[in-house]
Amino acid sequence: MTKFAYPALLAAILSLALASTAQTLTGIVTNGTTHKPAAGDEVILINIANGMDVAGSTKADSNGKFSFKLTGGPEPHLIRAVHQGVTYHQMAPPGVKSVDIQVYDVAPKVTGLSVTADVLRFQADSGTMQGVRLFVVDNASSPARTQMNDHNFEFYLPPGAKIEQLQARAPNGQPISAGAVPQSEKNRYAIAFPLRPGETQFQCEFTLPYAGEIKIDPKPLYSAQHLVIVLPQTMQFTAANPPSFESMHDPSQGDSTVEVARETKPGQSLSFTLKGNGVITESPGETASGAAGQQDQQQPQSQGRDNRSLDNRPGGGLGAPIDAPDPLQQYRWYILGGFAVLLAIGGWVVTNRQPATSAATPGVASSDYGAAARPTTPTTTASAASTPVAKSAMLLEALKEELFQLEVEKKQGKIAPEDYEKAKAALDQTLERALKRQS
Repeated sequence: MTKFAYPALLAAILSLALASTAQTLTGIVTNGTTHKPAAGDEVILINIANGMDVAGSTKADSNGKFSFKLTGGPEPHLIRAVHQGVTYHQMAPPGVKSVDIQVYDVAPKVTGLSVTADVLRFQADSGTMQGVRLFVVDNASSPARTQMNDHNFEFYLPPGAKIEQLQARAPNGQPISAGAVPQSEKNRYAIAFPLRPGETQFQCEFTLPYAGEIKIDPKPLYSAQHLVIVLPQTMQFTAANPPSFESMHDPSQGDSTVEVARETKPGQSLSFTLKGNGVITESPGETASGAAGQQDQQQPQSQGRDNRSLDNRPGGGLGAPIDAPDPLQQYRWYILGGFAVLLAIGGWVVTNRQPATSAATPGVASSDYGAAARPTTPTTTASAASTPVAKSAMLLEALKEELFQLEVEKKQGKIAPEDYEKAKAALDQTLERALKRQS
């Protein structure tokens, strides 16, 4: 008996130890269009610590509920729910036991779409002009629905433009590579990326042959609250219809000029001519700050604006969003956020820029936020973000976002000190592994 009891006792102890480390992650998938459980939707568990590996898959039950068994130590996970072909994501930080996800019904066309900002940024040197066009699209449909079709969002680029990279960012998501499909009309492109309820951003980098002067016609296809043109001070901007644009240039701030057209309409003539050369060496924050200062000085005293020195404002002139002067409050953060991505992935100094491989291969489009992280299968959407390097970059972005949210919860007192320390340690460890893997 003794000979057999000892191994059995060891096995029992080992089983109890393994059971103690296993945790259960539960959640509910809710249809935000019908406000009912999203029964039958596929739910996928992604282990962020292992480079976006799929750790499990299940279906939401009749009540929209799902659960996963987690093994190992506390690690961050990403929960993906698939509803009518469109994916939705929610982070599950270390130690969290319940995560809820909201999905929406899909329609080929929804009402309530609007373009908050259409931002174009230019600079030129050595016979080449580099441009970035950023769209911020707001889906305020009621009831809330996701719009998705083969030509979900369309735009024009100047003749001769070569797309270097296109990125899409879903509401509360991270930028991923997407594809721009050329249309039958020359210089017109379509993006097959879902427009979920909330704000979606598209950022297109392109290059143009340049001989010192060029005429640009944005050819807006949608109404926009603001069309914003950003260029170096050393370049000259001349609008075909000068009253359409308002200059936001402040000579005392930065090395860029900002021109703004408000409440633009589809097909409106907004062409302009650019002359000269120049690069923008300041950060996007400095660009926005300078324009904000100019607008602040232009506001009449009767509006209650404080014309105090910009240097005394938070961030050296970039005040809190609620204190931003109109109209910059509605688009300056898109200049900050959108072009920060550009600066982070390679910089914009023309003389040092190397030719980039186009990520906008004709006929290849990223159909959802998450295609980049999905394992390769016959049904997987082709995307440049499916490479190990892109997956690692996406992991790092998710970890940085989670660390930021953790610090916010700590400041707001929404997390106990001991829970904060555990989550922070786990995230730091995962981030360190990810950085080593990327290097």
